[in-house]
Amino acid sequence: RKTDLKKVIAALPALKKPTISGLSQDNWCAVETIIDEKVVRILIPKLKNAGAEGIIEYPLNKVIY
Repeated sequence: RKTDLKKVIAALPALKKPTISGLSQDNWCAVETIIDEKVVRILIPKLKNAGAEGIIEYPLNKVIY
């Protein structure tokens, strides 16, 4: 929910800044970010406590700076 957005973003160790997209339901948004896979097990409970829902993890082939 947009009301939880600041708490969720504060929990994210983003490479730069996360991508935030509005959803078709007005008070909801999607947040995408790149994180090190070593922190996923620690990060997911923090995100859930911050109000995040529908968390999806998928592998990344490469990041080019």
